[in-house]
Amino acid sequence: MKLNSIEKLKSLKNKKVLVRVDFNVPMENGKVKDDYRIKAALPTINHLLSSGSKIILMAHLGEPGAKVVPALSLKPVARRLSQIIKKTVNFIPETVGYKADEAVAKMLAGDIVFLENLRFNDGELKDDLKFAKRLAGLGDIYVNEAFSVCHRKQASVSAIKKVLPTYYGLQLVSEVKNLDKILKPVKPLIVIMGGAKISTKAPIISKIYDSADKVLLGGGLANNFFKHLKLEVGKSLVDADSEVYVKKFFKGKKLADKIILPIDVVVCGRNKRPKIKSLTEVNKTDTIFDIGPETIALFSSYIKTAQTIVWNGPLGKFEEASYKHGTLAIATAVAARSTGKAYGLVGGGETVEALKQTKMEAYVDFVSTAGGAMLAYLGGNKMPGLK
Repeated sequence: MKLNSIEKLKSLKNKKVLVRVDFNVPMENGKVKDDYRIKAALPTINHLLSSGSKIILMAHLGEPGAKVVPALSLKPVARRLSQIIKKTVNFIPETVGYKADEAVAKMLAGDIVFLENLRFNDGELKDDLKFAKRLAGLGDIYVNEAFSVCHRKQASVSAIKKVLPTYYGLQLVSEVKNLDKILKPVKPLIVIMGGAKISTKAPIISKIYDSADKVLLGGGLANNFFKHLKLEVGKSLVDADSEVYVKKFFKGKKLADKIILPIDVVVCGRNKRPKIKSLTEVNKTDTIFDIGPETIALFSSYIKTAQTIVWNGPLGKFEEASYKHGTLAIATAVAARSTGKAYGLVGGGETVEALKQTKMEAYVDFVSTAGGAMLAYLGGNKMPGLK
């Protein structure tokens, strides 16, 4: 997909540039816990600063449901951005209105204004054109630098493009360029999918199945397949509506030959201690929390053959120390195979977090800032933000 990058704009001096960024970052005690997404937008912000434009940033944080939720204010995020770029960022405690209008009217070239949480407004969630026009009134040009929300039909992503000339940020253009490499991969292509919701992962598995050589499944996704195969999953996480999605990957009673499921698992049983079990040993009191060592070896053997790798979703409850080994082992295998040996792409918040724990993220060719949007794009879903 070809997009109009901001690099195509020759003159931005004194232009008011309204930039939709993705600063939906994890918070802890009112402070930014992980600023990866903030730093991902810096090339675009620095490009606009060097061009002498006036930058108006807009973003969301969490799901406030069109209500003002003080705990989801973007003020701490604006403060963190200011610390990173070592420049004053003027935070405005509203998205549209008198304060925002006044702050923008007083801007000089090189100034940055940061608006309050977009999702405090009902118009944002409803993709309301009137709300989009109020936002657009603040700028001369609109720049989308928030790939992770491009699958959302919301005012700051979709409707606003009807009002202002639209361009795309450097990180977003890079996201699309790198995801396109998965759609036209160098073979063999190995796809690794984890996480919980089969409904969000089934479309991409179906879309990419023909070009993939193997699709390795773990986490809650695999549990749904085990359940379909009449294997005991105990108290493990499964989707109540998984059957309609899972059965599509079976021909009669036989699982599609490209899909590879775990062959052993790590469970938490009655004594609350982790235990490695074969699939036939899982009982009704067990909860599957990780892939086992034989599965790690099996999955790694496929990863070692890859020329292209895409990974989304942890392969177990990696946030608990006792059950992170499988996910981290696969993260290490992906990183070791990437950059030179194969093209590796990793995406999704928890997946990126796991990769960072290995201290090997620098070895992966591209780390996407998106999770749901990455899946939507690769799955061929509509992308209002890119339309």
